[in-house]
Amino acid sequence: MKIAIVHDFLNQRGGAERVVAVLHEIFPEAPIFTSIVNRHALWPELASAEIRPSWMQKLPALKKHFKKYLPFYPKAIESFDLGEYDLVFSSSSAFAKGAIKGRNALHICYCYSPMRFVWDYQDYVEKEDINIILRGVLPLFLGGLREWDLKTSHRPDHYIAISSTVKSRIKKIYGIDAEVIFPPVDVQKYKMGTQVGNFYLIVSRLNPYKRIDLAVEAFNRIGLPLKIIGSGPFLGALKSIARPNVSFVGRLEDREVADYYAACKALIFPGVEDFGIVPLEANAAGRPVIAFKGGGALDTIVEGLNGLFFPRGTAESLVEAVKSFENGKYNFQPLEIRAHALRFDKEIFKTKIERYVSEKYVEFRQRNPEGKKPIHDQA
Repeated sequence: MKIAIVHDFLNQRGGAERVVAVLHEIFPEAPIFTSIVNRHALWPELASAEIRPSWMQKLPALKKHFKKYLPFYPKAIESFDLGEYDLVFSSSSAFAKGAIKGRNALHICYCYSPMRFVWDYQDYVEKEDINIILRGVLPLFLGGLREWDLKTSHRPDHYIAISSTVKSRIKKIYGIDAEVIFPPVDVQKYKMGTQVGNFYLIVSRLNPYKRIDLAVEAFNRIGLPLKIIGSGPFLGALKSIARPNVSFVGRLEDREVADYYAACKALIFPGVEDFGIVPLEANAAGRPVIAFKGGGALDTIVEGLNGLFFPRGTAESLVEAVKSFENGKYNFQPLEIRAHALRFDKEIFKTKIERYVSEKYVEFRQRNPEGKKPIHDQA
């Protein structure tokens, strides 16, 4: 079959972009359609991919002001001519699921979440670095975007959710049942260390909604060493409140991050994520995770096996969890922690996606025998 991959935008190195890189491994001949692309920000695994950006790529100052072009993204995704493809596989946290397939094509959406900045405005948008003028007009625009999101929710024939939390959100907002296939973790990139250091670790983009400030406040009180890997718009604000025991390492290459994973006492995961690949990367290195009890962590953390939870989104609650960890309440076994991470390995994801696509495409063709015959097999 002839396949097209559609992704919201490719202008950063995040978890969703890692998924796109693995989709490229599964379907190497499939072009990737996206609203905008910053080729300097791609994961190396996407270097060989055929990436086709929309007309938005020609807009001025796109790299700096891509958020200000928010009204254009739906039309950019809808502008793609996908009529020659038998299968459209969208990778979507906002717009890609609105791609318009050909008349005799199947559309499967791998959904990271219905767009959070529309459906969870208070908790998401208001924590972002948005100027006062845009804050004033944004709620007016989001009403129309909410209508577009609902109107286009039935363009995909099937939804795959990245976690149980997202499955529930898809059902609540769209009224659609989704199957859960967890995102891929490249477990083989991470090795267990021979010696554990005397520090805790955060690996994250430094955006306000990640709640890194909560962790900084907690470790300010405890006084234990905390190292923070990552960059982002919240860096300055975090540095301004951090005490000397909290250090900012900056953005590192994957191999360097792997060394930090292997050496840390534990990873701190303070935010609510739709899934969260970082905890499983730390687990792949044999290290436990101290996570907020919510979101995707509920699918990946088994308390006492590969980590522990702090139940309230407060610095006090995190302090209590770290003290519990320091007091030796849990007897974590690195080999068992890594074995747990292997359940989410990239190869398992690839097998599940290939099987899902094959089964759904066969069912689709049985219901639509008049459709085009597969041009070539990429599944």
